[in-house]
Amino acid sequence: MVDRTGRKPLFNDPNLRGIVYHTIRFCDYYSFEYSEVKSHPDIPLLKIETDYTRSSGGQLQTRLEAFAEEIQSTESARHHHAGQNAAHQPRTQTAYFAGIDSGSTSTDVVILDGTGRIIGRTVIPTGAGARISADKALQQALRETNLRREDIRRVVSTGYGRAAIQDSDQSITEITCHAKGAHFLDPSVRCVIDIGGQDSKVIVLDESGQVAGFVMNDKCAAGTGRFLEMMAGTMEMSLDEISRHGLKYREDITISSTCTVFAESEVVSLIAENKDTDDIVHGLDKAVASKTASLVARAGGSAPFMMTGGVAKNKGLVRALTKELKSAPIISDMAQLCGALGAALYAAEL
Repeated sequence: MVDRTGRKPLFNDPNLRGIVYHTIRFCDYYSFEYSEVKSHPDIPLLKIETDYTRSSGGQLQTRLEAFAEEIQSTESARHHHAGQNAAHQPRTQTAYFAGIDSGSTSTDVVILDGTGRIIGRTVIPTGAGARISADKALQQALRETNLRREDIRRVVSTGYGRAAIQDSDQSITEITCHAKGAHFLDPSVRCVIDIGGQDSKVIVLDESGQVAGFVMNDKCAAGTGRFLEMMAGTMEMSLDEISRHGLKYREDITISSTCTVFAESEVVSLIAENKDTDDIVHGLDKAVASKTASLVARAGGSAPFMMTGGVAKNKGLVRALTKELKSAPIISDMAQLCGALGAALYAAEL
């Protein structure tokens, strides 16, 4: 761990395409070396800190795949500027492409025609199986657009259940797809904030919309949609109900714990003290906003921001996050469908 001689030649390899820097949690031996490696921004870098358990295998896979996609997109952009890009198939209005975002809470589908116009969209709750939910969502979108499955030239899947979807031509991580969708919706966006059901992601974009870096909260439910879902259950409310509270608060309550379990105990105590519902929800919104803002700082994100995912509908949380970031994030009416939109855009480019 202390001896760096075996690693130095790897860092200095002229053919180096990227660095996955894996450290052991709570170990400080690597800090000085990592600071040195990080000082070379021309090489893509992903730092992973684990304790060698397998509890976060799915999130770890997403981070590694997204990092590989980041490297590939960077190299593709270089070839494009050098005039070496491959010719794409000509687009026609009668060609159709679909993107499926298999999330832990909802499964979303977007259908594009050959000109890039959105002609179909659907959102359904994710059931017990990702593949079944994906099939249902795609069939619903096809019915609404009067299309058949054979009319769809290509399908790209994304989201936590992307690997389970058999009816797709390729799977791409939600990090890459959210970046693609956000840039399509507003090319000025430089930082995408996706508070998902299982994890939260902050994605930094360059001027061309390519992923320049990302950070994930994948070790704890705090600051995720799951956190809000659990707190809503504690308060005997639905997610939709809790999203409508917190705007008319009177007491500025602070939920001090960042741990979901301890935060739930705080909420129970506040309920026992007969605190107003809006005041408690405001405290929860602040807690999530603070956690999210720290991710933005870690990623080096800057305005303009865009929030994607279903949590973007939570006005109280958006207001709390605006205060933390000192900048109002852009909220598109396609926010929840941003991942599926990005997947559909990639389907059109394959």
